[in-house]
Amino acid sequence: MRTGLVAAGVLVAAGAVGAALAVSPWWWVGAVPFLALALLGVWDLVQRRHSVLRNYPVIGHARFLLERIRPELQQYFIERNFDGRPFDRDVRSIVYERAKGTAAEEPYGTEVDVYVPGHEFLVPSMAPRPVPEQPPRVRIGGPDCTQPYDMALLNVSAMSFGSLSSNAILALNGGAAAGGFAHDTGEGGISEYHLRPGGDLVWEVGTGYFGCRTRDGDFDAGEFAEKAAHANVKCVSLKLSQGAKPGIGGVLPGAKVNAEIARVRDVPQGQTVVSPPYHRVFSTPRELVRFIARMRELSGGKPTGFKLCLGSRGQFLSVCKAMIEEGTAPDFIIVDGAEGGTGAAPLEFADNVGTPLTEGLITVHNALVGAGLRDRIKIGASGKIATGSDLVKRLLQGADYGNAARAMMFAVGCIQAQRCHTNTCPVGVTTQDPRRARALDVPDKTERVRRLQESTVASALQIMAAMGVTDPAELSPHMLRRRTDPQTVRAYDELYDWLSPGELLAEPPASWAADWAAADPDRFTI
Repeated sequence: MRTGLVAAGVLVAAGAVGAALAVSPWWWVGAVPFLALALLGVWDLVQRRHSVLRNYPVIGHARFLLERIRPELQQYFIERNFDGRPFDRDVRSIVYERAKGTAAEEPYGTEVDVYVPGHEFLVPSMAPRPVPEQPPRVRIGGPDCTQPYDMALLNVSAMSFGSLSSNAILALNGGAAAGGFAHDTGEGGISEYHLRPGGDLVWEVGTGYFGCRTRDGDFDAGEFAEKAAHANVKCVSLKLSQGAKPGIGGVLPGAKVNAEIARVRDVPQGQTVVSPPYHRVFSTPRELVRFIARMRELSGGKPTGFKLCLGSRGQFLSVCKAMIEEGTAPDFIIVDGAEGGTGAAPLEFADNVGTPLTEGLITVHNALVGAGLRDRIKIGASGKIATGSDLVKRLLQGADYGNAARAMMFAVGCIQAQRCHTNTCPVGVTTQDPRRARALDVPDKTERVRRLQESTVASALQIMAAMGVTDPAELSPHMLRRRTDPQTVRAYDELYDWLSPGELLAEPPASWAADWAAADPDRFTI
């Protein structure tokens, strides 16, 4: 039946062409589009893959076309300024404006409903302070660190070469070099594009040990020590998990593993590369703490830490107990929130797995305080930090500094097309296609990265001055309020438990006692 309909359609089309040619040899020029549509309609009727096309031949294709451009229609013509996701238009606009060095003010007042439950606001002071002329820096390095590093309040978060184009990496690192802040390499290894501009690096090592791996995928201590000794590498970070996809690894298709990426990652060219969900170098909290200490020793005493998206509070407390018993600890911990970004992740993970940054950050901060470790470990916050108010909130919730990824991508030209995993990024940020990557002008985007970081930190300092403080250490949880229902506003010191130094060691509060008692430094308890 299907073959007969197609044949009949072809015969009808051929007959129409013949008749047209008999009338005029040029008549076919105008007839061809109609004949093509006729053939398409016949094909739609007999194909079995799409029910829409079988019932609505030809015109049904409009449905697929509109679906294809739905994100663009939604972003540019439908969504309001303040309700887009992952970043709304207001946030994107302020980032673009600051990166370009243009005005970032809005007239006529806020469009946000300040009476809706969940709305948060910072508390201004009746006695504002002058804005500091120079932004403060955060000293990273505990008692076991011999090469401490002064971290900026806002830095470039982890994004790998391979996920980002070479031009994007050059612009990010160039901006870091010009602005005096740090650039996290991501777990894809250290490429020449990370080194050429001269910016400070936080070298992230993930489960694949890219850039410091043996042929069978194990950790190569010798290669790690050699690369960690590079003058540009200021800190070393062990990635345990990522906010958008905690607990799963990653896959880099072989088609994307060109000679350059293969060389940077220490993997075979053209072969699919799998990052496992777990580390080979440790299986218990105690082994994790020992490996962090070993990394610090191999790096020549540079600050060493780890990054995670928090899951079980009890498991993190197990790590705290291991630190206490081993007498050593990381120099920093980066807390990634479940709202953090990624090039690609299963929707179920992105939407449903992992602790959001607010709860994760507050938990890690309080666990370290209660275990008497907070004074030797600095905390970085990573996950949707794009504005000065975002940064102030994270500092107030327990962080010492912040990292931004997608905001920095906006600075180098990202338009939130959400095609990061397709290699077809329209602006050359998340692609290895040289033709697309060349659209990203490195000198221009380098300056935009520098300006964004500078102006965002300046905004944070201005907000803190309006709150009556000149140093992040003066921020307190009572300075952030949340509307919990139409009639009730509560401060963060009321919404969450805030432990005092050493409280878990002396007499754990009832809300923490069971988790602290169950925490075991020799196994990751559920």
